[in-house]
Amino acid sequence: MLVHSKKILLEAKKENFAVPATNFIDLDSARSYVTVAEKRGLPLILAYAQSHSEILSIEEAALIGKFLAEKSKVPIVLHLDHGEDTDFIYKAIDLGFRSVMIDASREDFHDNIALTKKVVDYAHQLDVTVEAELGHVGSNDFSELPSVTDSIYTEVEDVLEFVEQTEVDSLAISIGTAHGIYQGAPEINFDRLKEIDERTEIPLVLHGGSSSGDANLYYCATHGISKVNIFSDFINDAFSAIHTQQPQDYLALKNIANQTMEKVLDHYYDVFATQPIYI
Repeated sequence: MLVHSKKILLEAKKENFAVPATNFIDLDSARSYVTVAEKRGLPLILAYAQSHSEILSIEEAALIGKFLAEKSKVPIVLHLDHGEDTDFIYKAIDLGFRSVMIDASREDFHDNIALTKKVVDYAHQLDVTVEAELGHVGSNDFSELPSVTDSIYTEVEDVLEFVEQTEVDSLAISIGTAHGIYQGAPEINFDRLKEIDERTEIPLVLHGGSSSGDANLYYCATHGISKVNIFSDFINDAFSAIHTQQPQDYLALKNIANQTMEKVLDHYYDVFATQPIYI
């Protein structure tokens, strides 16, 4: 079923687990994620990033996401990840996305508030939930963000003012992860996570989940993080499996990639301690 994210993430926060947000770049990746969600009977955030629009148009993404979600028996959120301009975000909403992210994290604090509030005002009229980012989760490569950037930690004292002024539904925070693949597991600031979690009632989001380490991610998922974004692990593990198994034709190659992506999500459902949600 196609749903927005508010009830799902509030339930995850209450019960101390996280829901995976899996970026899809084509029908195969989206279908692989939903297959696992249905097999496990668990919720899924099916995410499409603005930076991937040259691979898959937003119109195609909306068709794929809505088709798979509407025929599924488990809650599926079609989510726009890292929306960087309001026109693109509004287009996603108009096309049927039920959740959107406005990423103004590289703007100064007050400009971030203003841009986020503008999106919230538009989205909430249409029963669409909004995620924002405070602090900045940098990137190690070009897989999810348009440029390589450094991370800037979320300041605890900024959280309450930001949430109060924007009325945002969930908040991505920067506590040491980054988009892309690491050289070794990152050092996550669990103390900062605890401080932020204690200061706000809205669900918190962790970007850059790939390769962050299962122990790190399990701790985050059970100590305040309600949504974890995963992308690089899917495509890198799929590519590695193709290289290892050396398929002899294109259809075999696709099958290996799809099955590998399913295994990755199956694994992360366990790491995130994800539980069923009934809507």
